Amino acid sequence: MRTYAYSRGSLLGRQHEIRRIDELTGAVRAGLGGVLVLRGEAGIGKSALLDHARQAASGLRVIDASGSQYEAELPFAALHQLCLPVLGHLDELPAQHRDALRVAFGLATGTPDAFRIGLATLGLLAAAARERPLLCLVDDAQWLDAASSKALTFLARRVAAEPVAMMFGVRLPSVPGELDELPSLTVEGLSDADARALLAAQSHETLDEQVRDRIVAEARGNPLALLSLPRAGGFAPPDTSPVSARVERGFEAKLADLRTEARMLLTIASADPTGDPGLLWPAAQRLEIDLPTAGAEATATGLVEFGTRVRFFHPLARTAAYQAAEVSERRLAHRVLAEVTDPVVDPDRRAWHRAQAGPGPDDDVAAELERSASRARARGGVVAAAAFLERAADLSLDTAKRIERTLAAVRAQLDAGAADRAAELLATVESSGLDEFQHAEADLLRGQVSFVRAGNGDGPGFMLRAARRFAVLDPERSRDCYLEALEMSLLVGRASGVMDMVLDAAQSSSVPRDLQALDAAQSSAPRDPDVLDAAQSSAPRDPDVLDALTVLATQGHRAAVPLIRDVLDGADGAMWTRCPALAVILAAELWDPQAHAMIIEWLMKNGRESGSPLVLRLGLAQAASGAALSGDLDRAMAAIAEEEAIADATGGPPIMYHRLQLAAMRGRGQEAFELFESATAAATAQGAGQLVANVHWAAAVLNNGLGDYQAALAAARQAAGLGDLFIAGFSLPELVEAAVRCDEHDAAVAALASLTERTEAAGTATGLGIAAYARGLVTGAEDDYREAIDHLADSPLLPYRARAHLLYGEWLRRAGRRRDCRPHLRTAHELLSGAGLEAFARRAADELRATGETARSRSGHTRDQLTMQELHIARLVATGATSSEVAGRLFISPRTVDAHLRNIFRKLGINSRRQLRDQPDLGST
Repeated sequence: MRTYAYSRGSLLGRQHEIRRIDELTGAVRAGLGGVLVLRGEAGIGKSALLDHARQAASGLRVIDASGSQYEAELPFAALHQLCLPVLGHLDELPAQHRDALRVAFGLATGTPDAFRIGLATLGLLAAAARERPLLCLVDDAQWLDAASSKALTFLARRVAAEPVAMMFGVRLPSVPGELDELPSLTVEGLSDADARALLAAQSHETLDEQVRDRIVAEARGNPLALLSLPRAGGFAPPDTSPVSARVERGFEAKLADLRTEARMLLTIASADPTGDPGLLWPAAQRLEIDLPTAGAEATATGLVEFGTRVRFFHPLARTAAYQAAEVSERRLAHRVLAEVTDPVVDPDRRAWHRAQAGPGPDDDVAAELERSASRARARGGVVAAAAFLERAADLSLDTAKRIERTLAAVRAQLDAGAADRAAELLATVESSGLDEFQHAEADLLRGQVSFVRAGNGDGPGFMLRAARRFAVLDPERSRDCYLEALEMSLLVGRASGVMDMVLDAAQSSSVPRDLQALDAAQSSAPRDPDVLDAAQSSAPRDPDVLDALTVLATQGHRAAVPLIRDVLDGADGAMWTRCPALAVILAAELWDPQAHAMIIEWLMKNGRESGSPLVLRLGLAQAASGAALSGDLDRAMAAIAEEEAIADATGGPPIMYHRLQLAAMRGRGQEAFELFESATAAATAQGAGQLVANVHWAAAVLNNGLGDYQAALAAARQAAGLGDLFIAGFSLPELVEAAVRCDEHDAAVAALASLTERTEAAGTATGLGIAAYARGLVTGAEDDYREAIDHLADSPLLPYRARAHLLYGEWLRRAGRRRDCRPHLRTAHELLSGAGLEAFARRAADELRATGETARSRSGHTRDQLTMQELHIARLVATGATSSEVAGRLFISPRTVDAHLRNIFRKLGINSRRQLRDQPDLGST
């Protein structure tokens, strides 16, 4: 950690910042963790404040790390630096966490479980903090490698219950990142009075008043600028360039008079981000530099100090030393550093130095960088892999290899979430003489880039083009592209849905993208007979999803349902494996909650066993969706809490649609409408049509519960009109009810016809029951209501079973049959209020009161007293899970679990885990 001259003693003008730091270190001494991010321009004093924290940390153990612009691509470099002093506690961790950190830090071979690294690091620091409270200082955090940044942000969000404090220094301006979400303090410039006081305290000469005023004016309160700007003269025109640029020029001026050997020593030091003297001295000796003389001369500049680590006075000093060197000198520095870097212990840094040392393309170095990319990817460093591959492509003499490595770099950039950079790289190979296979690969990548870029709906079109190119080259991959185009089209939004179009118009630009995918897949076949024979003789592929969906689009549900069932029941659940999102949508399209539950169970089991965040998050989201539709709001909330924990652990945004479904069923108006508004904004920004449809469906359900039928009708029309699989069908009963209440008979009849076709084709009791009560609303026939109740008697979808009783009870009351209506209204109210479906429960209560009977108020639910995370913890503990087991499930520390349990006990008025098991609504998860 750098120590500035002005940081000794009192820091002028920093009383507010010091107070915040002292509060943080005081809290950690009391056993409470915390985090503070210091933000400010270069030289503003962030490092001095971090150094103050170090000096004031009596009784604390201090560990530190710093980001490096030269190591920003190496995965876990900064995290390893921070954890190195406490690795003696590694054996105290569970085996899976210990192994994940060993691999991530290069201490063992294998692929790290990035899913667990943050939690493993939390466990490591917590173990160290048991001996003495811990203060973690991370400077230059704007240059953290991506893997370390995610892990450290994960830590910072979870140290509140541990005696661990974390402080970061981030230079502004900086690229938005994970640290932006943490508590922060912007470090501003010093006042003119404090600036003059600092100059007076540090200057060894009396400054002319005009010169001093000019320095104060140009420094704009920046302490480093005040101490580093040239002070001679007083009559030069004002310098309006950024402070950092002026400071760098000041540093460069100090280098100008150095002898060649001292300059070369500084160049080697600036080219090595590790600060390891064990590399610097051997590298300098290879150039026969007189180390005592050159070292003393370099130290005399005040820009660097040589000790157990090589430390530059400021990152701008390192940058100045590197940029002041001639290009040939930089290459020479990298060459000798590559020669002294162990190819076994640190092959990636060696490859990187070799890449910087060469004057031009070099296939041997390119191949070494490609191997480094493979190692980086195996360690979870997709950002590093992308950087290595991009540099490997630059150094490739062979055109085919260059294209291949560029396309691989594009894939890595996509994996790293850098869609814009991926697009830029793709543009470099567009006119490079791609062969047909590379053209197909490029189109596929363009589709994936377009899909992840906000507001770009061209992804399915590019995927279709890739599929057509692959049709002869690789038929199976071609069909995979068609399926991917179809799944994309379900999410990017469109003017109307697949169900409402005809296949003959598939080539029209107005046809939905998903339908174009179906048509293209059906019309495309391998043209080469040998290729066709080979494809037909290969292992059997999945039952034909595309055929089933084409029939659905052109012939409707009656013809398509048998094919869809074959798809879902086909070869070893391969459809579930390859297209899990599409599989759950198709199961819902069949109105088959049992099939939906089976797929959810598979997703959860597979996700937990494989450790795949993507599969597990999808499984949890679907579990929450299924629970919400079944009226089990506690289970839905628990699944949402776990999905959010995984999203936070992996740095992804929470999935939204299951939260919408929970809000719709729960029926709390203001809370739900706020969620709908934020989801709509997110969907609009992302171009996510499926999420928009979910918002409209949720609004229709909620407004029908609230009795606002005009609003329900408008929302249901929008949801059904989009034609999305599952949501369009489930919106139809809402549309029927709202249209009937608004006296729009024709709209109700049309919606009922579509609902009937779908549910009769599916043939499930749930679908037939829902259609029957919708038919009762339109026809007013009592037999329809009775049929609905019979069909839904054993349905797991409790809200729809309760609504059948509610609608029949309402019909009976309006027919003047008070005695007959009360049992149905009472049943509806008991089911709805017991499940916590508040809007529909109030409707049932109002109907009961209209009959002269008072609805019994329900007792409070546990869910009403606890947050989602607390509810999930309570349910897990109620089933016998230990604090450590719960911590692993929710990516928090056991101490945090215990802190939550204390809150849970207080809110529920209990004092033991055993009493949790006696809570009536804390069943198994």
